[in-house]
Amino acid sequence: MTTTPTADTPVPGTSGTPREPGEPGEPGEAPVGFESVAAVKERFTEAGYLPDDRLATTVFLQTRLDKPVLLEGPAGVGKTQLAQTLAEVTGRRLLRLQCYEGQDETKALYEWDYGKQLLYTQILREKIGQVVADTTTISEAVERIAAQDSVFFSDRFLSPRPLLEAITSPEPVVLLIDEVDRADEALEAVLLELLSEYQISIPEIGTITAVHAPYVVLTSNNTRDLSAALKRRCLHLFLDYPEAQRELEIIASKDTGLSAALSTRLVEVVRQLRELDLRKAPSISETIDWARTLAVLGVTELSSEVLASTMNVVVKYERDLARALKEIPRLVDPNATVPDSLHTGHGHGHGHGHGHGPGADHRHDGPADDGPSGKDVRAAKDQPGRHDENYYGAPGSPGGDKGGKGGKGSAPRSVPSGQGSRSFAAGARKRPV
Repeated sequence: MTTTPTADTPVPGTSGTPREPGEPGEPGEAPVGFESVAAVKERFTEAGYLPDDRLATTVFLQTRLDKPVLLEGPAGVGKTQLAQTLAEVTGRRLLRLQCYEGQDETKALYEWDYGKQLLYTQILREKIGQVVADTTTISEAVERIAAQDSVFFSDRFLSPRPLLEAITSPEPVVLLIDEVDRADEALEAVLLELLSEYQISIPEIGTITAVHAPYVVLTSNNTRDLSAALKRRCLHLFLDYPEAQRELEIIASKDTGLSAALSTRLVEVVRQLRELDLRKAPSISETIDWARTLAVLGVTELSSEVLASTMNVVVKYERDLARALKEIPRLVDPNATVPDSLHTGHGHGHGHGHGHGPGADHRHDGPADDGPSGKDVRAAKDQPGRHDENYYGAPGSPGGDKGGKGGKGSAPRSVPSGQGSRSFAAGARKRPV
């Protein structure tokens, strides 16, 4: 399944007309390589992608060693964008396989065009009749038809999917296998032959080897662990959220329209949000979206109101949004203390300023009056002599030290010493039978 170049067609892989970095190439034109790691950084930067030294080194090694690259890390740190930029700066066509749960090889490798096969069978019905016309038995007719299998199971009826298309493409391509961790392990097994030998085996046809080795970039958001066999075939790199200065440089390179001072402050706010226990931390791409949003709104200061009204640009889950909104005072001023009223827990919603520590004052948050405070009232109740004569146990009350048998000032009731022994003597109480 290779193509034979004519005299007027440039042979892929040979020298062609030089292109400026980042300018897409024409089919058949020689891909643009990298002379050094510094050249990778320079050309990626010109295309708007700011790689660090480790990333630039990995890309350079990929182009020289013809090995796939596996990029792992949280969502939104530039993994997919790297493959797109690599295609742009090398002049290669980008082929993308988006992985998902339940995906099988017919959606990733190839698929037989059964409709086309059936159509050809109907058109060639008379010809097939001629082939089996002189046969005398069914088995003999089947043998005659089976001899023509190669006609109907050929590349004419084969529908290539991204993996096969990357192998059979007449010009070099960049193959992006995006979010491979979402696919089932069965698809990983299908990928092993492609990633190690750049070839695909089709039972009805045979083994197809790549015309040009593609640049393969696999991405993973770490939703599950990938197999050791797959990782062994790839150059591996973990992409994390960048340092503050590099993230600021990325925002500046995207021409968001936000001033440098506000961009700096915005990066600080985003980094504080990432420290919270959120289901999904803000990504770099969402930070860029936030910067563009603030620029469109004409914001000149990151106030509490501005953060509260635009927080949904970077925080996408309701629980995360509620938690982030409660942290707004600290986001505006990193040294501020979040008021107790913003803490989660007791969502009374009726103006009660309840404290919950030792000695807390459970007064209502209402207008102050001239009466004694609750604390003073409780302290007065702890003083000796606080109970009057009607309180049980007080002097002169029933049970008091000067009270009598239900009367005021009577003598204490006396209990004979033998009463207890008589009450609990053997046989004093009869058990029911």
